[in-house]
Amino acid sequence: MTEELFRNNSYIQDCEAKIIDIIDEGIILDKTIFYPEGGGQPGDNGQFKFNGKNFEITSTSYKDKKIVHFVNSTSEFDLNQNINCQINWERRFNIMRVHTCLHLLCSLIKAPVTGGQINERKGRLDFDVETKPDREFILENINKLIEEKHDVKISSITEEELDKNPDLVRTMAVQPPRGTGKIRMISIGKNIDYQPCGGTHVRNTGEISSVSKVKIENKGRMNKRVILEFNN
Repeated sequence: MTEELFRNNSYIQDCEAKIIDIIDEGIILDKTIFYPEGGGQPGDNGQFKFNGKNFEITSTSYKDKKIVHFVNSTSEFDLNQNINCQINWERRFNIMRVHTCLHLLCSLIKAPVTGGQINERKGRLDFDVETKPDREFILENINKLIEEKHDVKISSITEEELDKNPDLVRTMAVQPPRGTGKIRMISIGKNIDYQPCGGTHVRNTGEISSVSKVKIENKGRMNKRVILEFNN
């Protein structure tokens, strides 16, 4: 089982780790700072360093419930080998900002989320709502929440607590992972947003670039897509 260091601290940019398994596609470590693709957030890329050499990590994803760091070739890696891990921090930090901003979007549109996607430049959420959201309202108020510099915090509740409060889950298509007895929660400010989420986020909304454009697309009678684009 890989220790997921990014869960409690999204700001760790490098770490030392040991190889515990090697498969055709890539490397599995005893601990990692690389976020595996999931929940609409792309997997991290970066590099491994050892013996004076650098090896590109092209992506990170789950395979058979293991976090796999994808490499072009595994021929130079050995079991129990110690390596240095470094993520592509600029890309990751931009993804963290976009992901956190989508939580702010959730706070402005009170409807279930049917899907979403994140990259380092923009993000979008699909909402189960009939009336098209007001673009100017979103643009004005989401930038206001960014400028107000609200703290973003990680906590947890039990699976039983979540079962008693099912409305905490905003996403219809993706349910929080279960099995450990605990559900990871993300909260923003005082009652701005509070929901289960396994992704990476900034510590304060003031770290998010201001939203430059809001696009709204009609994807069906009860499906409206809201796309956020950023100044930087």
